[in-house]
Amino acid sequence: MSSYRRASDLPQVIPVFPLDGALLLPGGDLPLRIFEPRYLNMVDDVMAGDRMIGMVQTRAGGERERPNLCAVGCAGRITSFNETSDGAYLITLTGVCRFALGDELSSRLPYRQVRADFSAFAADLEDADDDIGAFDRKRFARALKTYLNRRELDIDWETAESAPLESLVTSLSMGLPFATVEKQALLEAPSLEARCEALTTLLEIDALEDGGDEPHSMQ
Repeated sequence: MSSYRRASDLPQVIPVFPLDGALLLPGGDLPLRIFEPRYLNMVDDVMAGDRMIGMVQTRAGGERERPNLCAVGCAGRITSFNETSDGAYLITLTGVCRFALGDELSSRLPYRQVRADFSAFAADLEDADDDIGAFDRKRFARALKTYLNRRELDIDWETAESAPLESLVTSLSMGLPFATVEKQALLEAPSLEARCEALTTLLEIDALEDGGDEPHSMQ
């Protein structure tokens, strides 16, 4: 999944980009348009180093300019960078590993930095195993189809059926318009199986007001 083999290989201090609704998961690609001066500064700094940024959502409390941060984020590496004519940066972050937020550093820098503890999420650095036992793919497909129909969304079913389960679940978790707290629950799921189950449940909850459709096969 990445060039990092062990949690200890990752930086102990990383800059964080608080952005609600923008979920990054290990192995996923998150495109971002950076235009605020403090975050332009952040990108300049990380491009000169290890290119790592921690994506974090916020929780209630704190100041508008310094909101409280959720306890878990995901570190990503800048894998694509372009500058626009108006000085904004278009970057892509590729998720590497989740982390628990430790102490925030006191700094004169305009952006925030935290100590990152990757130890509980070392499995993010390993190759995924799509064999997750009793997970009900038909139930998942039924819930997904109903959700997409209700919201008049569409996906390439042929691609979805052939995609590795982790890639599909990562793409849907990141891309579907779930609430911030729901995105955080998907981020913090302890395993691929748990994330599959959480995603299926969120899709089913959304579909409760609908009669549902016949399942689309994803075998």
